Amino acid sequence: MAKRFKDLTEREILALAISSEEEDARIYGDFADGLRAEYPATAKLFEEMQREESVHRQSLFELYRSRFGDHIPLIRRENVSGFIRRRPLWLMRPLGIKAVRKQAESMEAEARQFYRKAIEKVTDASTRKLLGDLEEAERKHERTAETMGERNLEDHAFAAEDADAKKLFLLQVIQPGLVGLMDGSVSTLAPVFAAAFATKNSWDAFLVGLAASLGAGISMGFAEALSDDGSLTGRGRPWIRGTVCGLMTTGGGIGHTLPYLISDFRVATAVAAIVVAIELALISYIRHRFMDTPWYSAAFQVGLGGVLVLLTGILIGSS
Repeated sequence: MAKRFKDLTEREILALAISSEEEDARIYGDFADGLRAEYPATAKLFEEMQREESVHRQSLFELYRSRFGDHIPLIRRENVSGFIRRRPLWLMRPLGIKAVRKQAESMEAEARQFYRKAIEKVTDASTRKLLGDLEEAERKHERTAETMGERNLEDHAFAAEDADAKKLFLLQVIQPGLVGLMDGSVSTLAPVFAAAFATKNSWDAFLVGLAASLGAGISMGFAEALSDDGSLTGRGRPWIRGTVCGLMTTGGGIGHTLPYLISDFRVATAVAAIVVAIELALISYIRHRFMDTPWYSAAFQVGLGGVLVLLTGILIGSS
């Protein structure tokens, strides 16, 4: 079970900082390697950031050794609750410059937030000073990541003063909303269409769909709100994310449930099928627009999953 950040000792905080700096340095090295051919200027920036992260790690290690000795306990980000689970973008080829910039920006924002929270917990003066210096360094890295688009994509419309608002909107609204919409739209397909084909009764199918949508919305809302408190990830207030996720989950299920208010079963099912197609197209567009997923990839993944769940419901209902 992951340990809560507030329960970490100063020794564990320093050990976590050391492992995090090492991990970030290796990721930046992979980014530099993957971008060097097409984006040499950005690759050089990542090489510089990699070297700086290595220096940060060495400074942390020296401080740790002077206070606690040579043995460093094994503690990583995944062992502490509240960190965002990173998509292994650095393993993909070719690397997309926009996706890399966004992940680097997210990594630096999370690191800065970590050091800010760590300062509040430690009492040793030398440790507080080093953590404060590292927080400022990560702030500079974050700004570097934000301006990569301007330097390499010739996207001069990218405004630095809008970066924080856009990032908060993505983390607090788009991401939980997309998760909820996908869950509500896809997971409720099977029970709704199973009930419809089993009973051939529109009202029965509507009741099943309504129950499934509301139940899924409540469940997903609580799951998102309890996933982390936003203190380390910068994802904002849990109740906002939970509300957004819950409402979108319910909305995703209600969309193809409402057609079953039509008394004619065949007409209701035909309308519901059209709504499902619209829902899956909308999810694919959001993934492409906000999550930097290639359009064909987003459409294939969402469409395949939706069709499989839909067919499962129809086959069970017809058996």
